[in-house]
Amino acid sequence: MTIRNRLTWLFVGVVAFILLGVLTTAFVLQADYGQREFRQRLRDRAEVAAYIFLEKDELRSSAFQEFQKRYQRTLTGEIIQLYDARGEVRFVHEDARLEVPPAVLARIKEGHEEYFEDGPREAVGIFYRDNQGQYVVVAGAENVYGHARLRYLATIMASLFVLSLLLIYGAGRLFAGRALAPIAALNDQMDRITAHDLHRRVTENLSGREQDELSRLAQTFNRLLDRLESSFDSQRAFVRNASHELRTPLAASIGEAQLALTRDREPAAYRAALHDLLTDLTQLKALLNHLLELAQAEMHLPEQADLIRVDELLAEACAAIAPAQRPRLHLHTGHLPAEPEQLELTGNRPLLSRALTNLLENALKYSEPQPVAVTLEYEPGEVRLRIRDEGIGIAAEELPQVFQPFFRASNARPVAGHGVGLSLARKIIEQHGGQLHLASRLGHGTTVVVVLPTA
Repeated sequence: MTIRNRLTWLFVGVVAFILLGVLTTAFVLQADYGQREFRQRLRDRAEVAAYIFLEKDELRSSAFQEFQKRYQRTLTGEIIQLYDARGEVRFVHEDARLEVPPAVLARIKEGHEEYFEDGPREAVGIFYRDNQGQYVVVAGAENVYGHARLRYLATIMASLFVLSLLLIYGAGRLFAGRALAPIAALNDQMDRITAHDLHRRVTENLSGREQDELSRLAQTFNRLLDRLESSFDSQRAFVRNASHELRTPLAASIGEAQLALTRDREPAAYRAALHDLLTDLTQLKALLNHLLELAQAEMHLPEQADLIRVDELLAEACAAIAPAQRPRLHLHTGHLPAEPEQLELTGNRPLLSRALTNLLENALKYSEPQPVAVTLEYEPGEVRLRIRDEGIGIAAEELPQVFQPFFRASNARPVAGHGVGLSLARKIIEQHGGQLHLASRLGHGTTVVVVLPTA
């Protein structure tokens, strides 16, 4: 069932329930009012009968005639009976008689006003005291007109109920259709977006209101498209750059092998060719290792993580640097906690060590022969590692792209590398809940700040 139909039937059901409750309440109240009105009329008839048949000798002739003319209007199937104190019938208004249960008659004699039913008739009994004695007056009649009014009222209410449901159903479908029309339009726009045109966006104000739920849904979907487009662009750039990087050492290796096989050479020439081939294959191996590390960095960390001290992690990363380059690293410590345990964090030790090593190697590689300043600082809840070099720097227009895999700045191409280190380091640090910030000026060096939360 479509949302439109579900909303329509839900709307009809709710309104029908409320309308049925209102109409039922009105009908019950009307029936109760008619019942009380008819009982009051029966009671009036009983009193009239008592006055007429018991007080006639005590009223003036003109007053009695006026009283009789005013109140002696009979009801449908009316029967009036008078009982004396011994319970014997003294008077019956009609040939038919009311069957008064003995228990009811006894309660009336005690002074109670009793209502009861005798077949289709409703009856009332009252106790009447006269100077001639004590009497019980019983009046009964059929509430023909009252029942007819209730049937007429029930017919009208049922007709109104059915007609209202039809109108509500039509109005519900109309308003549900109008309310869902922007969603249908949004669905059509979303359906036209494919992997080949992720640059397209859906309209964010289809309903005419800027901050309703539909607008927020469109904005959320557009943000999703932004992330997907960025991811697809990064993936395309990754495949393009990776293919280029892989093709270069492979082509060089094949060329070296083909050149060595063109003719017979001296052993020294073969050794030189094998040395060049080994260099190309070593670069290829390093590139494949980088690709593997990038794939590992995309994976979620295991729940069982290591407890790592950041100062020890930094020492391991420095130890992984080539011995000839280590003297250029100048380590500094800012404010550190009194308890070494406050420098601990949870995570994957090999991955974090790889990330810091990449950052240190990049700083040393692009600032040779200048020194690299490494500063470790502590703040409550986090540690900061600042790596500052005096190297070639990065142009401002290229700075936003340096975290893309295999991207290399234009001034960095003469330096050997694959453009994977920064991207890999950022992914690893973000996997551990940290942040990596980079600031650089062309020709004035680069500063990398790593922020990691402590345990």
